[in-house]
Amino acid sequence: MKKLQLRNNVEMPIEGFGVFQVPDPEVCKKAVFDAIETGYRLIDTAAIYGNERAVGAAIAEAVEKGLVKREELFVVTKLWVSDFSYEGAKKGIDRCLERLGLNYIDLLLLHQPYGDVYGAWKAMEEAYQEKALRAIGVSNFGVGKFTEFCLLVNEKPMVNQVELHPFFAQDELLAVMKEWNAVPMAWGPLAEGKHGIFTHPVLKEIGDKYGKTPAQVALKWNTQRDVVILPKSVHKERMEQNIDLYDFELSAEDMEKIKTLDLGHSEIIDHNNPMIVKYIIGSKVPE
Repeated sequence: MKKLQLRNNVEMPIEGFGVFQVPDPEVCKKAVFDAIETGYRLIDTAAIYGNERAVGAAIAEAVEKGLVKREELFVVTKLWVSDFSYEGAKKGIDRCLERLGLNYIDLLLLHQPYGDVYGAWKAMEEAYQEKALRAIGVSNFGVGKFTEFCLLVNEKPMVNQVELHPFFAQDELLAVMKEWNAVPMAWGPLAEGKHGIFTHPVLKEIGDKYGKTPAQVALKWNTQRDVVILPKSVHKERMEQNIDLYDFELSAEDMEKIKTLDLGHSEIIDHNNPMIVKYIIGSKVPE
């Protein structure tokens, strides 16, 4: 599988496995173990998901059984806004490490662009210098906020994880990330099943040429833009389909056809909606 190089020369797989909305510990543990067995080497979780312990347990089991070495995995987690202060982030980082059962995290992200992101970032910079974190970045930072942040912090974010799929291409944001040498990472690369993505006629027509599904075409479209993808499934056969992307290449014509699907806005979450902002800031990390 292709890897992308971060600004600090750390390499990150272009495809990972996400565990958003998989709160049941046993289901999550099995899904992550199955993903590692299938060949995924990047695992993405977050403090707010409430499943870091399950992810850590799956990693420990996979290492113990000899499926993978710890250094072959790229583990991503995220701090939540309730920990966004210098002291709060320091405690949050320790909590992430403890729940994952790891002595270092490959990539830690600020999960949302609200609250004391600068105080939290200072703590993350220190943890990065101390080698507890191999890389640091942000998530859900739009064009303006990402630019402001990069202008004001010492260690620039190496990754920005945002919503990216054929119906929300975010070309302007990708251009800004490129300017700051940050790697884009896509949450919801299958649009959380919206827009008929699994049967969409444009994606199906393209997929039929290569013997691939519409979902595989949508995922491939992002990887050809050098976007890291995080498809999620608790079904092993779907995991296998989602990682089976590396024996075909979309043509320039295919890419242009997919480009016409872009709506120019999200229909999953609006980070400028005051009710969304209030909900996020009021949410707490599960015990």
